Amino acid sequence: AIVTAYLIGSIPFALLLARRWGGHDLHRIGSGNIGAANVLRASGVRAGVIVVMLDIAKGSAGVLVAGRLSGADHAGALAGFAAIVGHIYPVWLRFRGGKGVATACGVFTVLAPMAIPPAAVAFFAATWLTRYISVGSVAASLVLPPVAWLTGSALPVVVSACAAAVLIVFRHRSNLMRVRFGTERRVGARV
Repeated sequence: AIVTAYLIGSIPFALLLARRWGGHDLHRIGSGNIGAANVLRASGVRAGVIVVMLDIAKGSAGVLVAGRLSGADHAGALAGFAAIVGHIYPVWLRFRGGKGVATACGVFTVLAPMAIPPAAVAFFAATWLTRYISVGSVAASLVLPPVAWLTGSALPVVVSACAAAVLIVFRHRSNLMRVRFGTERRVGARV
């Protein structure tokens, strides 16, 4: 279940769609990140929205497949985290993937659905206030674990949310440095 979820999470939808719409190699354009925000900048809003939806879907699919393959209570939480790791470190791209935010949204839509609306509010509020998607992403990932706990999610789900938050913040460290120095691209900035 964990390996299957990892492989589902590692499907590089951002790279595939960016190549289809404009022939961009995301590793060489914009932030160099294989994620929806870079697709948005490189290939436009439509492509960015489709990538977000596909990345959310693959996070959800990883958890749902785990539920079919394993009856263990903690299988969904482990598989969900594996899907996020697959997105961030995909074997197909020499372990150079995205930042895991949309995939985590899909994972926890299944595992902790009551925690997603507050995390989404944190994302949109922080993004709107700062005009940085990276700040919104970090805010949402930090809000998710305590809200999952407060809404009664099982311990493995809360632990998985904590691990995902740590990994997502770690992956955004360069973005946060650019925010600090004023060199991070704001929402709406094209490559």
